[in-house]
Amino acid sequence: MTDFETLLRALADGRVDFIVVGGLAAAAHGATRLTQDVDVVYARAVPNLERIVAALGPHAPYVRGAPEGLPFRWTVETLLRGLNFTLTTRIGDVDLLGEIAGGGSYEELLPHTIELEFFGAPCRCLDLATLIRVKRAAGRPRDFETIAELEALLEEGDCGR
Repeated sequence: MTDFETLLRALADGRVDFIVVGGLAAAAHGATRLTQDVDVVYARAVPNLERIVAALGPHAPYVRGAPEGLPFRWTVETLLRGLNFTLTTRIGDVDLLGEIAGGGSYEELLPHTIELEFFGAPCRCLDLATLIRVKRAAGRPRDFETIAELEALLEEGDCGR
């Protein structure tokens, strides 16, 4: 079970540059679907990678689904050599995404974010229109189900203006 509060606070308190995407972003916009993990797009600059390693290190990150005992070193070097990481930690699952389909990198997505508070911690989150766009680009069946709900929320928001 993911402890969303502790995970997001670890990143926010660690001054990590990240954007909440995926199911948690959908829930922040009012979607009713449940999510099991935290999906974030992170800035790939070395100082930010250092902050990610420091923020998540105490929670024992490990590659989700990998056999136990597989060598895995949680370092800046590891993050530099990869792009997207699906991790499990003592506080739950987190997907660290260097870029996402239909949206790109942290820097490309940043203009399409809003600042929200998650459990008292300020976090950047994809705006609703961009969230719909990236979910459509991901093309997974579960995303298509969520898109319909997100589009209805977007329509409701437009009607109220």
